Formats: sequence, C-alpha cells, structure tokens
Amino acid sequence: MTFLRHVRTARDAALLLPLTAACPYGGVSNRGPVMDIKTVGIVGAGQMGNGIAHVMSLAGYDVMLNDVSGDALNAGMSVIDRNLERQVSREKITSDEKAMAMARISPVQSLPDLGQCDLVIEAATERETVKQAIFEDLVPHLKPNTILTSNTSSISITRLASRTDRPEKFMGFHFMNPVPVMKLVELIRGIATDGETFDACKAVVDKLGKTAATAEDFPAFIVNRILMPMINEAVYTLYEGVGSVSSIDSSLKLGANHPMGPLELADFIGLDTCLAIMNVLHDGLADTKYRPCPLLTKYVEAGWLGRKTQRGFYDYRGDVPVPTR
Repeated sequence: MTFLRHVRTARDAALLLPLTAACPYGGVSNRGPVMDIKTVGIVGAGQMGNGIAHVMSLAGYDVMLNDVSGDALNAGMSVIDRNLERQVSREKITSDEKAMAMARISPVQSLPDLGQCDLVIEAATERETVKQAIFEDLVPHLKPNTILTSNTSSISITRLASRTDRPEKFMGFHFMNPVPVMKLVELIRGIATDGETFDACKAVVDKLGKTAATAEDFPAFIVNRILMPMINEAVYTLYEGVGSVSSIDSSLKLGANHPMGPLELADFIGLDTCLAIMNVLHDGLADTKYRPCPLLTKYVEAGWLGRKTQRGFYDYRGDVPVPTR
C-alpha cells in the first residue's frame, strides 16, 4: 500500500521498478553464490584502462590489458610500473607485492585474446560509436558466461548492451580518475541487467577495497550529472569575462574548499571528455541548462584538451602551469 501510494504515473512506476526488482524487500540479496571472477580483461590502456589494470592486479586478479596500439600498451604498462613504485616508496605496498602485481598483467593487442576472461571492462574513449564497434568485434570471442561492462561516464548502458548478445550480463562499471586513488565506483544496471551480474561486479568492487554507488541508467549517472554542469558553468564564467582562469580556480579552492579548481580539474579529466559528457546530458535530457559552453567547444576544436596535450585552460609545457586566458 505504501509503495502504491507513491506511484501516480507510468513514469513513476518505471523509475521505481529497478529499485524494487533488484531487492524486492529492501534487504540484502539472497540469490546464492556469487560468480567467482578470476581473470579480468580491460580494453584500452589509457589513463582509465591502465589505472583499472593497476588496482585489479594488486587485488589478485589476472589481468589482460588490451589496446590496438602497441605504443599505448607500452606507455600504459610504464605508467602502472611508476605508480606501483610510488606506492612502494610510500610504504603502501612492498616490492614483492609490486612484482607480483606486474606479473599478473599481460599486455595484448588482439581483442580475441580476451575471450576467456570472466569479466571484461571496456575503457576506451568516451564516444559511443567507438564503444559499439569494440563490443561488436569482441562479443563473438567471449565465453557464454563472461560479464561485459563499460567504464563509460555518461552513455546509456541499456543502449550499449543492445549491441551485444548478452544484455543481461552487461552493466556500467564506472571508476573515478585517478583509479588507484579514488575510492568510488559507480555501478549502473541496464534495463536487462540480471541480479547475478550486479552481485558479481559488486563483489569485485568490495575486493578492490572501494565503495560502490548504485546509479540508475540516466545520462551521466550520479557523479558526472552533478560535476560536469559545475565545470561547464565555470567555463561559462570564464567565457563571459566574470573571472580569469586563476580567479575562478582560486575561488572554488579557497571559497568552497575544493582540492582542485574546476578548470584545473577539467584539464585533468580531458576537455574532450568533458565536452562529450555535456553533449550526452544536453541530448539526453533536452534541457538548455546542459548546453556546452562555446568556449569549451572551441578549446576541443583547437586540440587543447588539457594535460594530455600539454595545453588546455593551463599551458603545461613549462616548469609551472600557466593560465591560457
């Protein structure tokens, strides 16, 4: 009776259904033994992919790190090695633990090499066409019970799942950047994701020592639904001449106690990624408040994508970052 009292429209029911279906009485799942995941495949050796490989290998999983580019694979493995060494120097792990973690990671350039993995995490660029092409090439090589996930930070999980042969074993597995440092992982069910798949992914998050936040399949989920409009508004503040790069970032760091200013954070994330997420929000929610700032678009068109290109709202080519406006 209490449930029905709050359901006045079909949309209300649609929003509430995933919550009740996942655990009908609001308690802990009792679906039985969780799938034992031992081998994890990761598609994409960039910033997110190598970070995911780092934490997975350190937690004891055998990892296959895939990228179409041999140079990207080598660079990704070098980043993992440096980050693990940093943890050794800070006495967070031992040298032996680092060596074992590196030994668990196998770099591979062929998608079929991931076919025997228990869990695959796609961590390619935030473009839906790229992700769909990866899934279409990968799916024929997977075991029937392999769980397929995407590290997308904004794109519809249901729509991505529809391009595979296993929508019930597909879900969003969104890590935060930098992966070895950030404690949160967003878990996002698609409309067909079954309970066993969710439980298996939740168990992986627990083994990593991270915290899972469950999000429904709406554009940008939770973190980026809140974060990206703030960054976009900071870009508008710059675009309209309300403040300079330095004053905007200093205001948020000193006035709101943020560890990084919004423009500095945008450079760290990648301005192309910020723009892609704002476009997903604008297209998916059809609200003008999510319209990407023209200045953000201009920077991306110029190839000024932030730290990864050495220029964004700051110029990183010297010893000290210098604001570009």
